[in-house]
Amino acid sequence: MTNTFPASRLAAAPTGRRVFLASALALAAGHTLGAGPAPSFRDHGPAPEFTGIEQWLASTPLTMAGLRGKVVLVDFWTYSCINCLRTLPHVNRWAETYRDQGLVVVGVHTPEFPFERSTANVTTAMRRFGVKHPVAQDNRYATWQAYSNRYWPAKYLIDAQGRIRYQHFGEGRYEETEAAIQALLASAAAGGRKNG
Repeated sequence: MTNTFPASRLAAAPTGRRVFLASALALAAGHTLGAGPAPSFRDHGPAPEFTGIEQWLASTPLTMAGLRGKVVLVDFWTYSCINCLRTLPHVNRWAETYRDQGLVVVGVHTPEFPFERSTANVTTAMRRFGVKHPVAQDNRYATWQAYSNRYWPAKYLIDAQGRIRYQHFGEGRYEETEAAIQALLASAAAGGRKNG
């Protein structure tokens, strides 16, 4: 089996084992698993720019600089990953529910297998799974590497100043992630009222 994941034993592991390993690594990195009562915000540094994007789907090209002032959810996914597919209904709902409040959801489709590099396959999957938000096709892993990402799915929530404030790897924690979205949107709205 050919694997497009850059030199990692994690990607070579079977899907169930990959999820377990990702969860174990997340715990070791200080990320708790399971739903928590409230999001905890840390400053994980500035959000990297989208780079090496082969194709933008459902959008003109976006930049982090151009999204300044918005809350941005960057969702790393690939369409044949069952764990990614289980998160999509939540991601799609957040994109729809919070768009008018200033949330921009950007899917970064980074393929695990060669057949996932096909733009036609990605657009078919977007239609099948109801993905209407912008998707950046990251076939060469440039944005993946800029984020030092190692997991499918992975969520990075970026505040209106362009800083990563929340991250989650794998499935679950949907209530916590939504609470984090709401808190950062409220903070952005309050900041806009102070500066406006």
